[in-house]
Amino acid sequence: MKLSRLALAAALLPGAAIADDSASPAERALKLPDQIVTSARQAEPRAQATSANTVFTRDDIERLQARSVPELLQRVPGVQVSTAGGVPSYSLRGTNTAQTLVLVDGQRIASASSGIARIDYLNIDNIERVEVTRGPRSALYGADAIGGVIQIFTRRGESGLHPELRLAAGSHGTFQRSAALAGGDARTRFNLGASLDETQGWDLTRDGRGADSDHDGQRNKAMHLNLDHQLNDAWKAGFSLNDQHGDSEYDDAYSYAPGQPHDEFRVSSYSGYLEGQLGERWNSRLELGHSYDRNKAVGAAEDWNNGTLETTRHSASWINRLQLDPRNQLALGADWYQDRVDGSTEFAEDSRENHAFFAQHSFKGEAFATELGLRHDDNQRYGTQNSWNAALTLPVDERQSWILSYGEGFRAPTFSDLYYPGAGNPDLKAETAKTYELQWRGDFAGNHLEAAAYRTEVNDLIAWDSASNQPENIAKARIDGIEASIGRELYGWQGNLGLSLIDPRDRDTGHTLPRRARRTLSLDLDRQFGAFGLGGSWRALSNSYADAANDNRLGGYGVLDLRGSWAFSDSLRWDLKLQNLFDRDYAQATYERPTDPSGYPTTTYAYREAGRTALLALTWTPEL
Repeated sequence: MKLSRLALAAALLPGAAIADDSASPAERALKLPDQIVTSARQAEPRAQATSANTVFTRDDIERLQARSVPELLQRVPGVQVSTAGGVPSYSLRGTNTAQTLVLVDGQRIASASSGIARIDYLNIDNIERVEVTRGPRSALYGADAIGGVIQIFTRRGESGLHPELRLAAGSHGTFQRSAALAGGDARTRFNLGASLDETQGWDLTRDGRGADSDHDGQRNKAMHLNLDHQLNDAWKAGFSLNDQHGDSEYDDAYSYAPGQPHDEFRVSSYSGYLEGQLGERWNSRLELGHSYDRNKAVGAAEDWNNGTLETTRHSASWINRLQLDPRNQLALGADWYQDRVDGSTEFAEDSRENHAFFAQHSFKGEAFATELGLRHDDNQRYGTQNSWNAALTLPVDERQSWILSYGEGFRAPTFSDLYYPGAGNPDLKAETAKTYELQWRGDFAGNHLEAAAYRTEVNDLIAWDSASNQPENIAKARIDGIEASIGRELYGWQGNLGLSLIDPRDRDTGHTLPRRARRTLSLDLDRQFGAFGLGGSWRALSNSYADAANDNRLGGYGVLDLRGSWAFSDSLRWDLKLQNLFDRDYAQATYERPTDPSGYPTTTYAYREAGRTALLALTWTPEL
């Protein structure tokens, strides 16, 4: 790799990119689909990344008219998104939600008590780019990267002044407003934006009992800020802020008595960096971060369903890249973070620290390329963990290549797993996983094809043990999968097709893991007719099971969405989106409701998903 390419890769790291247009394409490169940051924790061409990956740029978000991160993830091969009463879960390659690492501008945002990142709260108008790497990356990132890593980048600055205003209205009393201003010069860039989304929602439960028959709405206020400054020819610094807070209503499905439950939530992250060249071949970057997750449940009929839970995380990273020679590169780094939990529930321990060191070597030759990495984590509460990864890339010719890889991942037990009063086990170990994978990639006349076959073995899964009456590391899972994708343009239509086949099994019982469809398919088609754009999406999932015992079967379904756009002028654009065009009635999860105040017996109901919906939006981007 030439040093000029190394410098470009360093400039593409989160928060970087501020040289003027004539000197460097760095700002534009973060918007390009053929670059990725997350796979190797540094920018590189997607064709060189060893992990299977998908990238959505801001242009993709606007073309697809996606209104949430989960809506984007549904298009990724091997990724399934479902909701239970309005609360989303996401499964990468058959793993569960807490086994996927979620980053916003490099910062972990998952709750340290539940292990879940509320990506549904992240406002899409504040997002520049979403990257998804599939397969374990704990050798680079540490805990929770078993299924993969989802990294979200907030909006970036551009030269000059570029205001943007968006107004939208749609079904279920939905109103959306957002405003942003991007600008800067050759040395300093910024992007500042805010949004307010409101919806009256719909009744999530089907039994129509008491106050739970009301609509379940949401109000979400969000803001973001990115600021980057070139200190001199060798050094740059920046700051990023992303904040969402609001109110989300839900139905208290497990209570007999009626109530008016809702969550007052806040999800935020802040980060700063300093980056520069310590030598001709040595790039160094220091990052400091803070993230915060707070949920206050109020209005439930049962007092035990109400309460506040908040987690705070402080972090620091030092990442160094050394170009040893044109073919060999070495990455060395250290990570530190501290988690703290607080709220109405008192845990036996309320804080923990994690220290980690990692190293990864990359070799790129003409006949083959290799990657070998190791990370050591030392956690104050659950001990030490070593994670390896290795990959061998064999080019067939200039158009296609094979990648054989092995990766290890682990999930940290949460504060609830370890210390929840009466239901925690402080002796829990981390869940661990090993993944073996074979990938093929090809690019033929503009048609990009990818396919992968993998096996993931997960051990020491945390499950409730009725004998000891506490959680224990007693469960095991094996996930076999095949996934494929193709992107091409045909007769002016831009098409993207993703297919996934998985066999996710509990190794002790032989049952299929709950809420995992064995077959999924996603298809997007879009075309531009001058000032008019037309597109559609089709998602199809096979049946799944709502429970671990495989007693409650959920039917498969297919959903068709349509979208259209009209560039009324250079600065005005209309967008119209119709979702679930055929008003398909389907369920992704179930709940049980007691039939009398004693709580027995119970009846199983399916959560209600939205029917046919429409959203009309106007975007104004005046030139100043």
